[in-house]
Amino acid sequence: MRIEAAGLTGRLRTLALATLANTVGTGLWVAGSALYLTRAVGLSPAQVGLGLTLAGLVGLTASVPLGALADRRDPRALRAVLQLMQAGVAAAYLLVDSFPVFLLVATLDALLIAGNLAVRAALVAAVAGPEGRVHAFATLRAVANLGIAVGAGLAGFALVADTGWAYRLLVLGNVTTYLLSAALIMRLPAYPPVRRPGPQRPGRALRDGPFLAVGAASATLSLHSVVLALVVPLWLAARTDVPLVTVSAVLLVNTVLTVALAVRLSRGARHAGPAATTMRRAGLLLAVAMLLYPATAGLPTPLAIGLLLAATVVYTVGDLLHGSASAALAYDLAAPHALGAYQGVDGLLAGLARAAGPALLTWAVLDGGTVGWVALAGVLALTGLAVPALTRRALARRPSTDR
Repeated sequence: MRIEAAGLTGRLRTLALATLANTVGTGLWVAGSALYLTRAVGLSPAQVGLGLTLAGLVGLTASVPLGALADRRDPRALRAVLQLMQAGVAAAYLLVDSFPVFLLVATLDALLIAGNLAVRAALVAAVAGPEGRVHAFATLRAVANLGIAVGAGLAGFALVADTGWAYRLLVLGNVTTYLLSAALIMRLPAYPPVRRPGPQRPGRALRDGPFLAVGAASATLSLHSVVLALVVPLWLAARTDVPLVTVSAVLLVNTVLTVALAVRLSRGARHAGPAATTMRRAGLLLAVAMLLYPATAGLPTPLAIGLLLAATVVYTVGDLLHGSASAALAYDLAAPHALGAYQGVDGLLAGLARAAGPALLTWAVLDGGTVGWVALAGVLALTGLAVPALTRRALARRPSTDR
């Protein structure tokens, strides 16, 4: 999917190009970081895993304050500055020579990533406006998946070479894409903060109970995000005779469908009411996928592969519906003059779920077997079913000045 072919023009096209540049670097780093840190730097896999976990948890603390800062500053300039800072931190990985230095760099990286996500959400809202922000979010998600796939493909050259300099070139490539992304972002016009009516209470988003309830439900559904990349490969290896190369086919199906369907499936979730209904459908579809995956155990290999791919199609549609509905709810239930802070809180809740997901789901599914899959399906279905009622409560309790 080329940016031109997607029919994007003007500011959204510029933002999409910046996203494409940034996520090509993400693909480079994600594909090569583990091998760079273990083979070129000399860290053990356990040190890498522990460092990334600790850094990720600390990084979540930046989401709310930087999101709130985007409400008081131009989100375009703020995001560009954060991208430049990320370029510097990405380059600092070249200086890592011990676990303490790695932990420091990884923590700085995680703080910037978490904060930048909240600022990005505020910038998307400023660029696209209330009627276009969910469409823009879906468009950028499709572009991001394309960029990550391209970056991961390019990283393959370094993985084949398997030398220290090849891995260091991946680091430099990631640095370059941050710089390019920042330059593209600065081509957008400035977005001065909107004047807020009356006195503002700090930390309002963290005290908004109805919003937190909807965000927590969405975060619970986001537990599914670790299923495809982590739980399914481990399940296939432990419980089926499916060749492990099938994992690549599963990820390819997910990527292609995401690029092809992300924008189309976002059209019915522009505002909170329809988005809540979409979230309910997402929970039910994800639950169905969680029931299909364990059914692959014990089947002949061709049938198991076919069911695995069918389950991935169902999963991907549910994932895309959840993503668009989550964005619409986070935007539409937020106070209009504190979008950045609210996106920061929403990102914090989702980040906590993502942090807990790997340990929780591998324990539930790999130790619990089919019972664990069924329990996960039940949690996703019940959570999705609860979202419309939680959303109606949030809309009913929203002050009239926020409507």
